[in-house]
Amino acid sequence: MNEHKHSNALINETSPYLLQHAHNPVNWHAWGEEALAKARAENKPILLSIGYSACHWCHVMEHESFENEEIARLMNENFVNIKVDREERPDLDQIYMAAVQMMTGQGGWPMTMFLTPEGVPFYGGTYFPPNDRYNMPGFPRVLLSVAEAYRSQPDQVANTATSMLGELRRMGLAEESRELLAPEILEGAYGRIAKNYDAVNGGFGSAPKFPPAMTLEFFLHMYSRTRTEDALEMVKDTARKMAEGGMYDQLGGGFHRYSVDPKWLVPHFEKMLYDNALLSRLYLHVYQLTKDESARRTAEETLDYVVREMTDGSGGFYSSQDADSEGEEGKFFVWSQPEIVELLGEQEASIFCAYYDVTDGGNFEGQNILHVNSSLDEVARKYDITADRAQQIIDNGRRTLFEIREKRVKPGRDEKVLTAWNGLMLASFAEAGAILNRADCREVARSNARFLLRDLQRDGLLLRTYKDGQAKLNAYLEDYASLIDGLISLYEATGELEWIENGITLADKMIDQFWDDEAGGFFFTGETHEQLIVRSKEWLDNATPSGNSLAAFALLKLSAITANDDYRRRATTVLRLMANQMRRYPSAFGFALTALDFHLSSPLEIGIVGSRGDARFEELSQCLWQDYIPNRVVATCTEQFDRAAQIIPLLQGRNTLETQPTAFVCQAQTCLAPAHSAAEMRHQITAGVAT
Repeated sequence: MNEHKHSNALINETSPYLLQHAHNPVNWHAWGEEALAKARAENKPILLSIGYSACHWCHVMEHESFENEEIARLMNENFVNIKVDREERPDLDQIYMAAVQMMTGQGGWPMTMFLTPEGVPFYGGTYFPPNDRYNMPGFPRVLLSVAEAYRSQPDQVANTATSMLGELRRMGLAEESRELLAPEILEGAYGRIAKNYDAVNGGFGSAPKFPPAMTLEFFLHMYSRTRTEDALEMVKDTARKMAEGGMYDQLGGGFHRYSVDPKWLVPHFEKMLYDNALLSRLYLHVYQLTKDESARRTAEETLDYVVREMTDGSGGFYSSQDADSEGEEGKFFVWSQPEIVELLGEQEASIFCAYYDVTDGGNFEGQNILHVNSSLDEVARKYDITADRAQQIIDNGRRTLFEIREKRVKPGRDEKVLTAWNGLMLASFAEAGAILNRADCREVARSNARFLLRDLQRDGLLLRTYKDGQAKLNAYLEDYASLIDGLISLYEATGELEWIENGITLADKMIDQFWDDEAGGFFFTGETHEQLIVRSKEWLDNATPSGNSLAAFALLKLSAITANDDYRRRATTVLRLMANQMRRYPSAFGFALTALDFHLSSPLEIGIVGSRGDARFEELSQCLWQDYIPNRVVATCTEQFDRAAQIIPLLQGRNTLETQPTAFVCQAQTCLAPAHSAAEMRHQITAGVAT
């Protein structure tokens, strides 16, 4: 017997977000020709609702409105209702998010759009309450008003839709900068972003505070370029305060989505794979540059969290964890003071609570979000113990609380695997394997790459999403570019040729599928994608890097490795198309600015040839990853020299596999003498970076 009173067409989907709505009384459809044809045949407007699994307000609107029988009746009678997971269909999300922002001046999720049967938007908003409140009209009133307007004012609806379609078509246009790409763009961007720095709390602007991983990476590039100490201090300060805040999970590792306050204290508790990919990579780079053990620990704990909580048995990485558990936001993560005293004993609990700012009154709805409020030395002095003893008590407390927390009901997890986000995480694990000399991280990266290349390709094309053994949906630009970047990182970290070979194959396919031969740049969707109301391009780096930013950086690196000048020319065109916007809105181009810095530098090209397992080779390899060198490519060869030299010109004529491990450091078409020791190679690299 069916335990559910209602079921709709979403019951056949794999997306956890869509399945959450499969038993609503709303007659939901997935996006597709069947639903669009139904709207055309019945001449009904489309109600398009877009959200994602970890979205708190998406859950709220579902419970308030989509589970309400009367509201569902209004929706079913007047509209063809389509539900979309924005993470599966970023193409739809991008188009209709732009529309809602044009209409209302703001955006967000859940997104509620009303479309003509042809898919053109004519009215929309985000969250609507079930009745009039928050100075907002109730959802039933909105439904009746829109349905009546569609019936009685068809000309007005058509005019609005036509106007909106014109605006959306103009949105993706970009004009190539007539000025040369020059360091002044980087310097101007750095200066404008730095003015918005929060010197008290770190980060930029005020609440809500999102982790600015890409902007901080750009600042590291600027420090490497100019040795401006302020740039490095802003990165170090922000990284430290984020990692000490409640936005970072002090017990289990990993970062929550954002902080609702300026101090990084109270997070929106969902955890997204992409944040933890970008941030773990940032902390690895901070560690390389500063040798700060706390940065290393944050990177390692974040990666360990991903392995423990977010990794599928096949090697893929899951998308997100919810903010809510047992119907309450943050319940899994917060503590009362009496709980901690009971678990740790009064004496050790007092030290633990002093360090993590745990009080009887709490800092979040009567409970406590753990965050570092006092330095270890301050706590040690206060309790008249050594810093080592204080650290031991805190570490013991963390272990005890973590073990107890593991017995709680965990937040829901969105177990779909997205190619783009996996590519970001792949790059971080690959670099961690090299920087931290952790074989387990290298193996996680290899396993992920094998899975993506095996299970998310069909008929020579990449796919977007995987869940329960089923891969589907043509991949988008960001999927190709992100995976290419991850494969380059994995090749650089391991020297295994299969990764760079697959990266080159995917780069050629990306150009074939997405490149705009008329205006330059890459479209969001490929040649084989379904035709939507517009074929847009994405330029801005938002929560994740834009496909064009990722593609530009990946192609620049591939060009430096393979000497393929066509890759460099296309990347340069992308950067020229973004240059004017970079000047005006630099904070929206953090990743693109790092790509531009790479383009404007003279990247080091470092080749290492030797047999893996040879102690001298391992010494060269480890030395190479000790220092932060943002603008360099690495070509390592441990096998099949002839095949490697065919792909990578840097290696040609340099077969020392049978003799002694050797490093070759080149820059600006000039190579230095072969280096046989780590000290010699490091001296050459340091000299090259300084020029």
